[in-house]
Amino acid sequence: MSNNEAWRNARAMYQNDACAQALGIDIVEMDDGVAVLTMTVTPLMLNGHRTCHGGQLFSLADTAFAYACNSQGLAAVASGCSIDFLRPGFAGDRLTATARVKHQGKLTGVYDIEIVNQQQKTVALFRGKSHRIGGAVAGEPS
Repeated sequence: MSNNEAWRNARAMYQNDACAQALGIDIVEMDDGVAVLTMTVTPLMLNGHRTCHGGQLFSLADTAFAYACNSQGLAAVASGCSIDFLRPGFAGDRLTATARVKHQGKLTGVYDIEIVNQQQKTVALFRGKSHRIGGAVAGEPS
């Protein structure tokens, strides 16, 4: 698969991804089994401790996971995942989530996602398991 095909699949998904758009998530890099996305923490994303809510971090990691596991053009969904929160994010932080395939079989895959802040310090680690559901990504031809 070419880098262009991975970008085409990402653009097709993003067009329908109201959640990613609402969170201000931007796609920075796409390749076969790889996605790099960014998000700036806004005041609306803070919890009662004035740090980035874990659900927002999870959404960023899960979105990077989704774009990586759909990069080959075959529709896939999460079948399981876990996240470890290592340090807080704060309002104004520019977070980068990098998703990379560890294993991709015919139907299932495993992906590791790391979220870092603008100082390249790890904020969270996420591991996702995917399952291909058949069909093409977001209406792309198979």
